[in-house]
Amino acid sequence: MSPPQPSRRTFITAASALLGSAAFLGSTRQGVASTRGFDPSFGTATEALAALKRRTISSRELTEHVFARIDRHNARINAFVTLVKEQALAQARRADEERARKRTLGPLHGLPIFIKDTFQTAGVRTTSGSKTLENYVPAQDAVVAARLKQAGAILIGKTNTPEFASDLQAYNDVAGTTNNPWDVTRTPGGSTGGGAAALAAGFGFLEVGSDIGGSIRVPASFCGVYGHKPTLNIVPLDGHIPPPPPALPALEVLPVAGPLARSASDLLLELGVLAGPAGDDARALRWSVPAPRRKSLREYKVGVVLDTPYCPVDPEVLKTLENALAALRKAGVQVTEGWPPGFDANASFENYMFLLGATMASGFPEAQVEAMRKAVEAGARDSYLLGAVSSYRGWTQQNQLRLRAQATWRDYFKSYDIFLCPVALAAAFPHDHSPDIISRTIPTSAGPRAYPDMWKWIAPATLTGCPATTIPVGRTSAGLPVSLQAIGPYMEDATPIDFAAKLAEVHGGFEAPPGFA
Repeated sequence: MSPPQPSRRTFITAASALLGSAAFLGSTRQGVASTRGFDPSFGTATEALAALKRRTISSRELTEHVFARIDRHNARINAFVTLVKEQALAQARRADEERARKRTLGPLHGLPIFIKDTFQTAGVRTTSGSKTLENYVPAQDAVVAARLKQAGAILIGKTNTPEFASDLQAYNDVAGTTNNPWDVTRTPGGSTGGGAAALAAGFGFLEVGSDIGGSIRVPASFCGVYGHKPTLNIVPLDGHIPPPPPALPALEVLPVAGPLARSASDLLLELGVLAGPAGDDARALRWSVPAPRRKSLREYKVGVVLDTPYCPVDPEVLKTLENALAALRKAGVQVTEGWPPGFDANASFENYMFLLGATMASGFPEAQVEAMRKAVEAGARDSYLLGAVSSYRGWTQQNQLRLRAQATWRDYFKSYDIFLCPVALAAAFPHDHSPDIISRTIPTSAGPRAYPDMWKWIAPATLTGCPATTIPVGRTSAGLPVSLQAIGPYMEDATPIDFAAKLAEVHGGFEAPPGFA
């Protein structure tokens, strides 16, 4: 893997200036030890890097602090599959030595981070939550893992995920169940549940996750951290499991890889490291992102749908979202309610589920696909099943519908800058590991809901490839985090991230869960 392209480094520098107003939000948490104004437990990555550069704290000291917190608190939430303490401390010593020589290892020099266990990491086992890969140690890094290392980050461990990233919870037979740090009887979400829980608990500063069914956005919302589903195909998925190794790189129509963090500015920082072409494409192509569309919060033109028959929201969640919307309007933001003209949410969800079924089934055992085929032949008309057994002609027709939906949203963003909607219909729900996922229900204050409804609010951005940022905006009366989803224009990832940073200045933002000081 070659070093990051100059354009990526340039973007990182610009991003730091771009979101400087948000870089130090929430820097000191009451009851948490701090070092000259820097909070080594719950500070942001941007703050940590500044403290490291000033030598307020060394990389070794910060890494030791992170592992001390893991030793103290991780038993309650079980966020990791694998920890690499000796390796991380050795890397931290090297980072300090290089800094003493006035050499930089990259924009993340000496920063402790973790990586979702679906991404291959050279010399560190990568299980994707499956017993079939329990002892698998890759020889090579996934592209995102290589880029984080090349940027100078220190890997402290691999975070927990459901088997093959295939659930909205985080549990498996390799590492067990990850709990939500806000309420350990509840899930942190999935599939990047371990990473979101670890960030919320103050176990490190950045996570890289993947998202095809809300796997970045839902855990970020459930744990009260920031997450960003990037524009389709700007972050390479090479080295992600699934598909099982070895797999050739491919352009995708749904899945992405992207950052999670405790601040919006950190999302942009990490995205600048992760994004850009890889392999042969990098010989000719370069990646850049337009600056945010607006300079102030009140300049943003915002569309919104918070509650609709398409997918009604738990009244507790809705109340919190409405409070955030009221704060936006009070700040002078123009907000217009309604879906983009011509967008049929129900039809698009069926389109998404068809393509999701086709994508997921490509890696299923033949016996599983055959059982799905028999169900369709017997009369089942579930879109997921139809996609799983579709012909190429059927898939192409559905892909054309996807492209039409994408065009509808591109037209919408000619007039609007941001579209706001819920991330999920409910806050974090109790653990439910019953084997039949489809038969599970989600408890809400208005009654139980079908488990697959949890995919409805994440579907529009995934189907259209648009970037979407998860923004913590408050908590329910039970103290569970709630987030808004800010969908932005295609290829303009800085716009929803910048909006998230500016919203935090007037409402919401990351809060540390009680009991993790």
